[in-house]
Amino acid sequence: MGISEYASYDGLGLAELVRKKEVGAPELAEEAISRIEKHNPELNAVILKLYDVGRTAAKLPIDGPFSGVPFLLKDAFGDLAGVPTRLGSRFRAEVPAAEDAALTKRFKAAGLSILGKTNVPEFTLLPTTESALYGPAHNPWNLNHSTGGSSGGSAAAVAAGLVPLAHANDSGGSIRIPASSCGLVGLKPTRARTSLGPDYGDVLSGLCHEHVVTRTVRDCAAMLDCTHGNEPGDPYAAPHVERPFLDEVGRKSGKLRIAFSKVNASGTLLHADCVKGVEETAKLLTDLGHEVVEAAPPLKPDEPASIFLPMWAAWLASEIEGEAARRGRGPKDGELENLTRGLYEVGKQVSAAQYLMLVKEAQGLTRRVAGFMQTHDIWLTPTLASPPIPLGLIDINESDPLVAFAPAADYVPFTPIQNLTGQPAISLPLHWSADGLPVGMMFSARFGEEATLFRLAAQLEEARPWKDKHPKIWN
Repeated sequence: MGISEYASYDGLGLAELVRKKEVGAPELAEEAISRIEKHNPELNAVILKLYDVGRTAAKLPIDGPFSGVPFLLKDAFGDLAGVPTRLGSRFRAEVPAAEDAALTKRFKAAGLSILGKTNVPEFTLLPTTESALYGPAHNPWNLNHSTGGSSGGSAAAVAAGLVPLAHANDSGGSIRIPASSCGLVGLKPTRARTSLGPDYGDVLSGLCHEHVVTRTVRDCAAMLDCTHGNEPGDPYAAPHVERPFLDEVGRKSGKLRIAFSKVNASGTLLHADCVKGVEETAKLLTDLGHEVVEAAPPLKPDEPASIFLPMWAAWLASEIEGEAARRGRGPKDGELENLTRGLYEVGKQVSAAQYLMLVKEAQGLTRRVAGFMQTHDIWLTPTLASPPIPLGLIDINESDPLVAFAPAADYVPFTPIQNLTGQPAISLPLHWSADGLPVGMMFSARFGEEATLFRLAAQLEEARPWKDKHPKIWN
């Protein structure tokens, strides 16, 4: 296989070449490694190279849908036995994981060759991927801009053609934000669709979801076929799946009733590029035969931030204190970024009673959004309120969270909503800014209805293809 061909295939395409013996899995691993070595100095997407692990996996006779396909794990929750998971923090000791996470086992069973771990912000806290431990990940469309967060390292690697897909997770938009920022497909599945075992039952009372970022809808669907399903002891399970998700790709969606929004819950108009993207997408949906109306769920002006942020701070405090218990000491000066320490102090002030009240408020929001979705099959918004922000806009050295987040306070008005409600939502690369930066469009469906999203996403991928749009740093 020539060097120019590798990145033109998605994951399923590469696996098909392996099955036909047109290329060997070890060759694919070397192609991916060569690209990591070529582009990672500029991107800083891969922060831990596991080339020998990937080379060994590529030689194993595993018959899965993604056999021989190069892959990267995110440095958060995707535990790999013998390798540390640091969540981008200097305070997290470099202690190797004792065993593979349930998700990692399923990735391996799918046939993937794991070649490294990807960059994250400290404790996955930010909608950008910048940390003191790893440094910033750079967007391959424009190196001065954010990749999004917290799965920004994975998104940069996939967007630049280093690998066709990579692990990502989403507790407030961390799959969809990087997908939007880097011009990728990013699905946050329904709550409990994938397992967080064995170390977690859930994270943040169900806010965290696991999946991947991809360049094609079919890779996104096929990987969910490989990873969905609960593990013994999981606290709850997602609704039954009628047929394989991959079978939904290309299946007729029927006429859908689709609502769209151009303002946030406070009524503030979004960036002009995002508004234009929604308007053009709404017109495309109308042309495709769907019923499209401007409408939004009945959210309060301060939602979802008033619920989401204190819950996140409380979780951070629990993670830091859990690490302190394992290490036998708390964080020393310099072991936490100032912004992380500031959020930690906020989290310690959230009482158990207050946290449970926040969960109750989240459930109230969920009922209001679910009521809205009874009369709308899909809710369309831009994934973000603006194109990807410049690197450094959020100051990780600022200890006051309100000051640190102020320049990007309205940047993520939509993505945390689906984490609170548990609905599936997908970001698709349907628009680009006037400056040539990706502007993702987000589609939310009813709880348990990923199938609806895959059918619609495939229709949009065919109607407005993005596979030939590539960033400056590519292949």
